[in-house]
Amino acid sequence: MASWQAGIDVGGTNTDLVLLDSESGQFRVSKVPTTPDDQSRGVLEGLREGGIALDALAAVVHGTTIATNAVLERKGVRCGLITTRGFRDVLELGRRTRPYNYGMIGTFEALVDRELRIEVDERLDARGRVVTPLDETGVAAAVDALLAAGAQALVIHFLHSYANPAHEQRAAAIARERWPNEFVTVSSEILREVREFERASTAAVNAYVQPILARYLGRLEGQLTEHGFPHHLLVMQGNGGTMSAAIAARQPVQTVMSGPAAGAIAAARIGVQSGFPNLIACDMGGTSFDVSLIRGGEPALSAEKDLAYGVPVRVPMVDIHTIGAGGGSIARVDAGGILRVGPDSAGAVPGPVCYGRGGTLPTVTDANVVLGRVDASGFAGVHGSAALDAVREAIDLHVGGPLGLDTEAAAAAILAVAGNQLASAIRLVSVEKGNDPRDFALFAFGGAGPLHAVSLARELGIPRVLVPRFPGITSALGCQLANLRHDFVHTVWRPLADVPPAEADAVLAEHAASGRRTLAEEAVPVEGIEVIHEADLLYRGQSHVFRVPVASPGFDAGAVRAVLAERYRERFEITLDEMTPVLASLRTTVVGRRPAVDLGLFRPTPARSSAPRHRAVHFGGGRVETAIHARDGLAVGDTVVGPAIVEQTDTTVVIDPGATARIDELGNLVIEVSSTTAARGA
Repeated sequence: MASWQAGIDVGGTNTDLVLLDSESGQFRVSKVPTTPDDQSRGVLEGLREGGIALDALAAVVHGTTIATNAVLERKGVRCGLITTRGFRDVLELGRRTRPYNYGMIGTFEALVDRELRIEVDERLDARGRVVTPLDETGVAAAVDALLAAGAQALVIHFLHSYANPAHEQRAAAIARERWPNEFVTVSSEILREVREFERASTAAVNAYVQPILARYLGRLEGQLTEHGFPHHLLVMQGNGGTMSAAIAARQPVQTVMSGPAAGAIAAARIGVQSGFPNLIACDMGGTSFDVSLIRGGEPALSAEKDLAYGVPVRVPMVDIHTIGAGGGSIARVDAGGILRVGPDSAGAVPGPVCYGRGGTLPTVTDANVVLGRVDASGFAGVHGSAALDAVREAIDLHVGGPLGLDTEAAAAAILAVAGNQLASAIRLVSVEKGNDPRDFALFAFGGAGPLHAVSLARELGIPRVLVPRFPGITSALGCQLANLRHDFVHTVWRPLADVPPAEADAVLAEHAASGRRTLAEEAVPVEGIEVIHEADLLYRGQSHVFRVPVASPGFDAGAVRAVLAERYRERFEITLDEMTPVLASLRTTVVGRRPAVDLGLFRPTPARSSAPRHRAVHFGGGRVETAIHARDGLAVGDTVVGPAIVEQTDTTVVIDPGATARIDELGNLVIEVSSTTAARGA
């Protein structure tokens, strides 16, 4: 019986794979360049490099950034929208926010062109009662008009359909009889929740990326089947769970931020097994820097994320803040003489100058090479001295010359600017949300994360850094560790006391049944199913909700009200007993638990005796003679005193002067940032 499983994370620069056999304790890793023209080629190449026959795999789990990037780069398909008369411009009206705090500047481009948004007669009130019947002839005419205008995907979004989806369902039935493909998105099927703009935006994102992701997943799954893989392909969701490729193709909006979510899941599991349940997880790859907060071994979740200005996605997902700062981020001096780093990236092609693939613009990785922190000869197809000469020339031309700095000073300036951006991103998920960074350990992963981790921790007062055994493939590992998961929501928006317990129980029971049916449809073996019920509540007159656990069957409004009061008291140190609690929504999460993976399989074997090499590395004010260790040569319990560098195939770990690292039982590097830094419970 097949026991190997594959986790795949496709990034902007590299495609990472982890192959695990939990029964034998064996694992294999591979990293290949991403193939932007067709990511499936890189995936198949990585699987071939892993050396396990596809018919020997029990599962393949894929994290993807296709949906996210299609929206950010505006490379989705031409969409049409059919909506309630009078609501054609809901995508542009939005919430009247501004892209910048100061000045009336900035632009917005809706995902659906205005000429492709058509109104029809229909109207429901907020309770779902029919005010104006659906004009079925008008729907058919709108569908024909959108097809004639070249729309490839269709969104149906009617006012108050969260309360009664009948009009949307009937319009969808009419549309599907005439639409030439399966790309018809119904807003109440994607998000059955109040807030018209957010529901419209979420549905528009789904339609905008659906043909791209569906075709990609269909092509990849077909190629896997052709090469002997006998099971369904699984896809990571932004909520940290997985689902089948078939469901992902129907609801691609659920895959937004799936790659970074996989990294957060892996960080949480590694942290718990290593004794660090509270982490700030920092994933720095080739193109981006993703930060998430993990408390008590669980990543923080968010109900809404803005993919771009004016494009919110209101589905549950791991709360991740992303900036365009990675190893491939390009450094340049702008017209005002200010050094900028990112957000544009050299990507996989041509990549940083030191890759030797034709890149000519200096990047963060190139700056690390010049300062001796990264060995350029370690990159495939690169000859060290030639690469270093080209890197120095690029930094001199684009940064050093314009700023009047020598090569090393210019490279150090690039890292300083990049480091400031990284620290600001960490503050956004910690300090600005009421969390003290000193209460956490910094979990550094991604190919570039461990290069900057210790200096970042010092900047923020974080006492410890945790570097996993294979930082560059951590997100791929997270795909292996994630459970199947499906989330359901139903808007109620009535005073809590007015909601009969039987009605709430019926809604939650239907959610649970739908989740179990979906798990059965996916046909993926699970060890058990967990059903979690929650409610969104607020006091009348307020706009922000508290999410609290609820029991079902046996929904108890009195108990729910008491929990809300306690949560409110904990947050604001006051109680509002005279206020009326409002039940905004009922939510259910259905989790299919996959077999657990013992991360002890990454425990290093006894060290091969080899003395460290040495080279001069730039720290702070100048070069320091630094020991260079091979990660494979370090055993459990070994200690490395900074300044030092630990090299491995998927990353380089920089241990600054004054820091000390040890290898723990799982093979992680635990770095004490400074002997004078006091830990506060990380």
